Amino acid sequence: MARQAMADWPDLPMIMKSNRAFLRRAVTHLTELGVRQFLDIGSGIPTEGNVHQIVQSLAPAAKVVYVDIDPVAVAHSQAILATIPDAVAVQGDLRSPDELLGDPALADALDLSQPVALLMVAVLHFVGDQEAPGEAIQAFRRALAPGSYLVISHATHELHPADLTAAHRALYRQTATPMTMRSQAQVEAFFEGFQLLPPGIVMPDQWHPDPGGAAEDPARVPIWVGVGHRP
Repeated sequence: MARQAMADWPDLPMIMKSNRAFLRRAVTHLTELGVRQFLDIGSGIPTEGNVHQIVQSLAPAAKVVYVDIDPVAVAHSQAILATIPDAVAVQGDLRSPDELLGDPALADALDLSQPVALLMVAVLHFVGDQEAPGEAIQAFRRALAPGSYLVISHATHELHPADLTAAHRALYRQTATPMTMRSQAQVEAFFEGFQLLPPGIVMPDQWHPDPGGAAEDPARVPIWVGVGHRP
């Protein structure tokens, strides 16, 4: 599936690297703002350049909980993190926030009475509208302490030719996680109850870009990103 996706859309590796670079910049920024707890939902398998490595290089006592729905990804993650202090992986589903937040391992790792950075990076586009992702985000918001943050990156259909996005959707329909691309306005709506940090909902390379690191044509990356603060 990955080989076919890259054959159809040669920019995909660049797009994924841009998304990961946004994640790095976002968690670095939040760590510098004083956040010391991170909940990464839809994390996949931690390997290199992941949240715990970024934040613990700046704040060694920072705590990170990775969450994924796939038991294989979680098992690999737990093996990788076995010797890493203050970083754990749990199996959970963002569509069931109360169940996820009640997980004993998560409860042991994070103090929800203190600010948490909730990361939903490249995961919400795998949750269909009928599954009410906005309601799930609001449930998490209500559980988070004031001073918490929400980080989102989300695939969109607005920046590329319709035939290309249609082909990509069709490819993902062959997997267990069909893709629902959303507009800039729809992504912004996920931040209800949060105050968006400047520059708002933008493409990845436009969010606090590294000096000299912005892409020449940011529209090549069909992703909307944003970071919100729970006042």
